[in-house]
Amino acid sequence: MNPTNISLTLLSSILVAFISTQLIIQEQTCLEYFTNLGSSLSPVFQVVFRLDVYSRHSSGRKKKQPVVSICNSFPQHFPPPDTNTTAFFCVDPNGCCNFTTVQSAVDAVGVNSPKRSIVWINTGIYFEKVLVPKTKPNVTFQGQGFETTAIMWNDTANSANGTFYSGSVQVYATNFIAKNISFMNVAPMPGPGAVGAQAVAMRISGDEAAFWGCGFFGAQDTLHDDRGRHYFKDCFIQGNIDFIFGNARSFYENCELVSIATPVPPGAKNINGAVTAHGRASNDDNTGFSFVNCTVGGTGRIWLGRAWRPFSRVVFAFTSMTDIIAPEGWNDFNDPTRDQTIFYGEHNCSGVGANVTLRAPYVQKLNETQASPFLNVSFIDADQWLQPY
Repeated sequence: MNPTNISLTLLSSILVAFISTQLIIQEQTCLEYFTNLGSSLSPVFQVVFRLDVYSRHSSGRKKKQPVVSICNSFPQHFPPPDTNTTAFFCVDPNGCCNFTTVQSAVDAVGVNSPKRSIVWINTGIYFEKVLVPKTKPNVTFQGQGFETTAIMWNDTANSANGTFYSGSVQVYATNFIAKNISFMNVAPMPGPGAVGAQAVAMRISGDEAAFWGCGFFGAQDTLHDDRGRHYFKDCFIQGNIDFIFGNARSFYENCELVSIATPVPPGAKNINGAVTAHGRASNDDNTGFSFVNCTVGGTGRIWLGRAWRPFSRVVFAFTSMTDIIAPEGWNDFNDPTRDQTIFYGEHNCSGVGANVTLRAPYVQKLNETQASPFLNVSFIDADQWLQPY
C-alpha cells in the first residue's frame, strides 16, 4: 500500500479503528479532536495523516514541480547479497525494493531453508494479513521501530471463523524472530457482552521464537502466545481482556503491559479486564508465563490473570503495578475446583497494585527459592536456542 495514494476513505477507516482501540477522547468537539489529532498520533499514523493532507491540498496547484523519485533516499546497495547462511528480502510500500507486501516476501522464502531469511520491512503501515507457515522456519521480520512500522488487519472471531484464526499475523514456523515492528488488530473494541469480537494481533505457534522491541496492539486477546518456547524483550503489549493468552512457555523481560479497559469510577468494585489467560490444561504440561522487570498500567480495574484452563501457571516478579490491579489480583475463572491446581505467583513486585494483603487465597507469595526457576531465561531453555540481539 503506497502511503502517497491512500484514499481519504481508507485513511478515515484506519483512524477510526485506531481511535476505537487505543485512544480515549477527552471532552471536546469532533473538530477540536481532529485538529489536534496529527500531534497525538504515533509516528506511524502521523506519516499517513500528513501525506494524505498534503496530497489533497497540493492537488490544485498549477505550477509544475520537478519530478523527484520517492526512492531517491532509499539506501543504496540494499538489500545486500545473500550469503551461505543468510537471505535478504526487502519490503517497501513504495516499491523501492523487491516486494511491496510482507506476505509476498514470506512467500518467496525457500521451503524449509536452513538459512536465516531476513525480511527487512521499511517504515510504513502494511494493511494485510500475514501467515508464516511451518515450511518457512528461520524467518526474521526486521522493522524500523515499533512506532513507525506496523502490520495490521481487522479480523475477529466472527469474521475469521474462530479466535485462533483472527490474528493479523500468524506464525507456525520455528525459529521466528521479530525486531522493532508492531502487530495490530484494529477491529473495534468490543462492548460489554459482545460475542465473537475477540481480535488477535499476533498468534505465535512455532517453537523457539523471539520478539525484540515489538508492539502488540489490540483489545480482547491481543497476543495469542499459543505454544512453544518464546522470549519477549522490551515489548509494548496493549489490550483489555485476556490480552496475553495461550499455552506457551514464555519469558517476558522489561515489557510494558498496558490495559485499555474502560476507566472505572473511584471506589468501583467491578472488573473489566485481565492481563493474562494461560491455558495449561494438565500438570504434565511444562508451560507458563513469566514476567520479570515489567510494568503493568493503563486504565480499568483488572486482574493479573484468570485461569482459562485448570492448571494455568503465571508468575510476576520485580514488576511495577499501578492501582488498576484489583486487590484480589487473580481469578479462578469462577471455578473453585481450580484453586488447588492453578499456579499464580508474585515475587518482589512494587506499586499500589502489588499489595498482596487481600490477594485470593490460592495466590502464592514466592520467596527467592520458589521464584528462582522463573527469574531468568533458563525458564525457556534459552541456552539451547536463543541468539543475542
